[in-house]
This record gives sequence, C-alpha cells and structure tokens, in this order.
Amino acid sequence: MTRGRASGLGRCHVCGLTYAAQYEAVTGAAVFCPRCGARTCLRKPNSLTRTWSWLIAAAVMYVPANLLPVMYTHSLFRSSSSTLLGGIAQLWVAGEWDLALIVFVASVAVPLTKIICLAFLLIGVQRHSCWHPRARTRLYRAVEFVGHWSMLDVFVVALLAALVQFGTLAQVHAEPGIIAFAAVVVLTMIASMTFDPRLIWDAQDATESGRESV
Repeated sequence: MTRGRASGLGRCHVCGLTYAAQYEAVTGAAVFCPRCGARTCLRKPNSLTRTWSWLIAAAVMYVPANLLPVMYTHSLFRSSSSTLLGGIAQLWVAGEWDLALIVFVASVAVPLTKIICLAFLLIGVQRHSCWHPRARTRLYRAVEFVGHWSMLDVFVVALLAALVQFGTLAQVHAEPGIIAFAAVVVLTMIASMTFDPRLIWDAQDATESGRESV
C-alpha cells in the first residue's frame, strides 16, 4: 500500500487539501498550504518530546489532585473539606453507589488511564514497535474521545460554588485540589493533541520497505 508521504504528497490539517510536499519531505521544514495559507508539516514537529513533557507534567499534578481537598462545605451544623477519594467514599457510604461509581470513573480512573495509555503509545513509537498499529490507533482515538469527560468534577464544584451561597446557612468553596485536577485534565488533553498518531505507522512502513528491498 502506497502512502502519500512516499509519493511526495502532504495533506493540510485545516482545509484538507492534498499538496505536493517534495521539499517538505526532504528538509523536514514546515510549509504553507497553497489554498488556505495554514502552516503544514508531514509530521507534527517534535511530537514525542512535546507529548512526553505535557504527560510528565500531568502525572506530577495527578498526585496533589488526589491528595489535596477539592471542595469546602460549610453549614450551620458542620464544616468539612473533602478530597476526590473522600467524596467518593462519602457517596458510597451514603448508599449513592451509582454516583460514586460515575465520579470514580470520570475523576480518578479516566485521567490515570489516559496517562498510562499515552505513555504506552509513546514508548511503542520510540521502540519502533510494529505491534498491532490499528489497535494502537483505535486506542489513541478512544483516549481523545473520553478525555474531556474528566472535567465532570470541575464543573460540579464550579456550579456548587456559584449556586450554594446562603451566607452563614450554607457555603461551598473550591479548594486547591480542584485546580490541580483541572491542570491534569488540561495537560493530558494537550498531550493527546501534540501526539502524532501517524508515527505509529511509520515503523510498520519501514519494516515493509525493508522486506521489499530484500
């Protein structure tokens, strides 16, 4: 199967125009789309380095996101601060196991799984792995699709902080943990955006080209 890159063709990421990319293929420099003027390149520049940087930053922020309190609630009867895991435990003890499961998946499991999956894809590309490139491409698409659902807790805390303000009767405030959690979500989203899934197939093409030359 012949790819556009091997034929000296590139594709604009903005307007979808297929253009001749012989100069770009030789020098690796970015060029501009002849139709819309957008900057284009055959592969995202420094994709692995940039993705690793964002992913490591997300992994670092994941620790305080789970250890620091995310919400402070105050009422006439009691005041308390709760972390993500603490809030999930409270929901479970209160019998709201369905809500606890939703919050756990969206706030704990999804960000951690996204970090692990992106690291797996990066390591595979760096090792020039030819292991099931189609499955790894589907994994990348799944990571992109579910990533934004991790913002569920951020939206909930923001709504509660805006709506539940009754003076001394009841108050809800966001705590530093929610900032760290939002940073994890944003950093993992940027990491998935900077990763170039076409790199998954480059190793496969190199292997097939080597077999043909033999």
